[in-house]
Amino acid sequence: MVLRWRKRLTMVVIGTVLSAGLMLPVTAPAETVIRIGGTGSALGSMKRLAVAYEKSHPGVRLQILPSLGSTAGIKAVLGGGIDLALASRPLTDSERRQGATAVEYARSPFVFVTNPRVKKKDVTVRELEEFYGNPAASWSDGSRIRLILRPEKDIDSILVRGISPKLDRAVLAALARPGMIMAITDQESMDAVIRTPGALGGGTLTEIISENRPVNMLSLNGVKPDVKTIADNSYPLVKSFYLVTTPKSPAEIRRFTGFVRSPDARRILSATGNLVVEAK
Repeated sequence: MVLRWRKRLTMVVIGTVLSAGLMLPVTAPAETVIRIGGTGSALGSMKRLAVAYEKSHPGVRLQILPSLGSTAGIKAVLGGGIDLALASRPLTDSERRQGATAVEYARSPFVFVTNPRVKKKDVTVRELEEFYGNPAASWSDGSRIRLILRPEKDIDSILVRGISPKLDRAVLAALARPGMIMAITDQESMDAVIRTPGALGGGTLTEIISENRPVNMLSLNGVKPDVKTIADNSYPLVKSFYLVTTPKSPAEIRRFTGFVRSPDARRILSATGNLVVEAK
């Protein structure tokens, strides 16, 4: 009798607890948000990596910020404003002393691009020296060449200036001319090339592919810019991409940087114009 009473009481208690539980508000699991920002050239492929990572890691969202540039991205990760920085240059000694660590994960050809209406497929170093050095330079149809420039210390300007001493002087002269079109970010540069008749500028293959940019890409001295030609060193202009973290970076960042080395990530990077760099 006592046993039956205790059993009945137990069932009543369990039923009461379960009923109370059903009436409680359902709380969704907290979402982990990872903020990533930095060089504009890497953002398009990083967005595709983020989609793949989120599918395999429920509850994690990767927020890819608009272009900050390498330097601003590194400052932001050091200051805790973002969780992971993307850079297109190595760290400075000062950045390392502040605790930043960079790992190169990919490389992409730096390419010369024109407005899509320009009918040209290849450019030589001698032509580039003329185009940048002569304010009256024109295309073969007589239309004016409109240079889309980047700031002097930007990695894109450094790459172009490093092609030859004469081109170095020509770029500096172009930067000093009044009325030139100056783009601060990689995305601004591509936008300017697309909307400016006769435009000539530069960018990376990965940005063009991952963002579906309708520009006209030029080969250089007859060599096509692609993953194979930078792998065999026949194409000389290359932009490297780095993942920049600090000792304070959250654990989820370590998991994501590990994912960047995975077979799925490698396929995404390769398909978007990147040469995957092996971990050292």
